[in-house]
Amino acid sequence: MSPARIEDGKERGWIVPVGGAEDKSHNAAILRRFVEVSGGEDAVIAVIPTASMLPDTGDRYAALFKKLGAAEAYALPYSERSDAEREDLLEQLERATGVFLTGGNQLRISTILGGTPVAKQLRRLNARGVTVGGTSAGAAILSEHMIAYGENGSTPIAGAATLTPGLGLTNRVVIDQHFRQRDRLGRLLSALCYNPFAVGIGLDENTAAFIDPQDEIHVLGSGGVTLLDPGAISHTSVATARPGDPICVTGVRLHILTAGGRFNLHTRAATPPAPRPDDDDDTSLPKDGTP
Repeated sequence: MSPARIEDGKERGWIVPVGGAEDKSHNAAILRRFVEVSGGEDAVIAVIPTASMLPDTGDRYAALFKKLGAAEAYALPYSERSDAEREDLLEQLERATGVFLTGGNQLRISTILGGTPVAKQLRRLNARGVTVGGTSAGAAILSEHMIAYGENGSTPIAGAATLTPGLGLTNRVVIDQHFRQRDRLGRLLSALCYNPFAVGIGLDENTAAFIDPQDEIHVLGSGGVTLLDPGAISHTSVATARPGDPICVTGVRLHILTAGGRFNLHTRAATPPAPRPDDDDDTSLPKDGTP
């Protein structure tokens, strides 16, 4: 499931994985920004609630996107694989300038939508400029390789991460969600040891990685984004480790970025947030700078 080819003279749309539990009732900064990169007041947002078992999830998100300024928002009820063949729903999806996949169980998305006209259409839409994002389970499935499930903990363990095909909007990242809250560093490292090409993105709750058309990540939200760059890995024991064994891995680069931070997926360069205006006015230290 590789990304669709981008036509000459066009650019890919934004890809927006969210770590789950995003703010919906205060300033809703992440969802508000999603509306902005989907067209602002002209945005037409299709919500895909397939991951959720709650019948009102799609309608609740649609109402929220309209409240945040979208011109139109609606839920597409893909609950069975046969729904992904419905021409009326495909026509509704084709109209969207932004597509948002809700949280729940990512295996529901992959088993219901994987290999269907909807999955193919999502790749085509993103390749022609449509924003596609999702929260929690809806974030995990955006990339080519998806972590279906795995063990929590900080140490990478052989067999701790089970990978399945995702939607394939990008092959440059592997995404994990609820990252710090559920202690998922080990399983994301395990996933990268299998194939040290993609960058690992660990998303805290209420935190998003807005990936722009030039493949630069822009961090937004109240938590952090953990970025694991395996490009300089010099050794991993994953090929010889038995199931349950800890994995030895050397040379991984780790960055933790907060709101305003950026990471370029081509150059692998991380840029910290700009200082806040009041950072130079800290009066907690004596004037000579000593503790």
